[in-house]
This record gives sequence, C-alpha cells and structure tokens, in this order.
Amino acid sequence: MSISSGAVPALGHSLDISSTQPTPFGRLVRVELRKTWDTRAGFWLLLSIAALTAVVMVIQLSVVVVQDITVTYNDFLTSTNFSVAVLLPILGILLLTSEWSQRTAMVTFSLEPRRPLVIVSKLVVGVGLALAAVLVALVLATVCNALYGPLSGDTVTWDASFAQTGAFVLLQLIGMLTGFAFAALLLNSPAAIVIYMVYSFVLPGLFSLGAALIGWFEDLQPWIDFNFAQGPLVDATMTGKDWAHFATSGFIWLVLPLCIGVWRVLRAEVK
Repeated sequence: MSISSGAVPALGHSLDISSTQPTPFGRLVRVELRKTWDTRAGFWLLLSIAALTAVVMVIQLSVVVVQDITVTYNDFLTSTNFSVAVLLPILGILLLTSEWSQRTAMVTFSLEPRRPLVIVSKLVVGVGLALAAVLVALVLATVCNALYGPLSGDTVTWDASFAQTGAFVLLQLIGMLTGFAFAALLLNSPAAIVIYMVYSFVLPGLFSLGAALIGWFEDLQPWIDFNFAQGPLVDATMTGKDWAHFATSGFIWLVLPLCIGVWRVLRAEVK
C-alpha cells in the first residue's frame, strides 16, 4: 500500500514537538500530592499522624476525667503538638528523598526538567499537608474539650487565642520545613531522619547542659538553639528579642540548610 504525498506533511505536522505546552504547575502539585499516599511509607505515615494524634487526645481526655484534673482547650491543643511535630518533619523528608530512595528521580526530572518547579511543587504539597494535619489537631482538640464538660462535670473553657493558634500552626510548618531542608541537604531518607532526630532530641539537651555549665554559653544558646528559641512561640509570648533569637537560629538551622540543599538538588546527578 502506498502513502500519498499529502499524508506525510500532515503526519509531520502532528508530530511537531515545538508546539508542546509545558506541564502546568497545578498538575505538578497534584502529581506530588498523589505520590504521598501511593507508596506504603507515605500512606502509613499520613494515617499514623491522624491515628497517633487521636490516640493521644483520647488518653489525655481519659486521664483528666478519671483523675479529676482541670484542663482547657489550649491544654488539649498543646498535647497534640508532640505527635504532630514528630511525624510532620518525616513527611517533609520523604517528600523529597523518595525520588532518590525509590529511584524515580530519572523519570521525574525527564518528564519535568525544570527542577525548581518540581521542588516548589513538593514544598507546596508539604505545606498543604501540614495545614491539613493542623486542622485535624484543631478538630480533635475541639471535640475532646467539648466532651470534657459532660464527662467531668466541670466548666468547659475555650481559652486558645488567635495568637496561640497561629503560633501552633507556625510551629508545625517550621517542623515540616526543617525536615524538608535536611532532606534536600542529604538526599537520603534514613540519614535525614536520623539527623533530624538528633537535632530535635539530642542537641537541645547538649545545649542546655552547656548553658548550665558554661556562663557565656547561656547567653549564646538562644542565638544558636532553634528549638530553644521556639519556646516563647509555644506560649505566644514572643518579644522583640525573642524574635531576634528566632530569626538568627532559624537562619542557621532552617534557611541555610534549605538553600544549600536546594542548590544541591538543582545540581545533583540523576542516576
């Protein structure tokens, strides 16, 4: 069968890649969001954040009712900080390191060679999931505080101010972003998780010990210990000096690792 001469230009025109449109940013975000629960690790991590937060709230409600302890809405909200704050950074880590640990970076950066957009889309997904986790925590704290009144017979107190709620949201975003920064810096899930755990649970103790034993280090600690600098933020009692401590230590432990990590991702060889 022969092909007419008129069919060839038509075929060539249909295969003209110069008219191919770039991938919309919204589609990149949807793809990265889908990746968070497509894998076993991502699915169970998302489920664990919600389940662990709920378990912590139920245990707290049971204890305060049985022991006849007076609590407020802010107490319930504060108790969710531990479960959410521990797991959200791991989510931030897996968002980025999964490309290398699961060896999908070649496919991702081949389909979308604009690496900055891929990084930003992952960051948008991380922020969105962090806000979703915060919303779950707020709902659970509201439910538990509402149940506390009938179960204990005490007056229900709704004492969380806008500043306290905003500080709670900011703390969770900082935790996720710190995990994301360590992930970009190391591009390895186990290493990033270990380093984050050391940063969160070992370094604060070492810094406190140094402040207790060395006089001049006590004055230096707020400027270099990001966890310590976030203390007043938990109580929403930040002053101008506290914000200076927060900004300086945050630059050391969040901004600087994030910038170096993003630079590394942009230049990393994909194998």
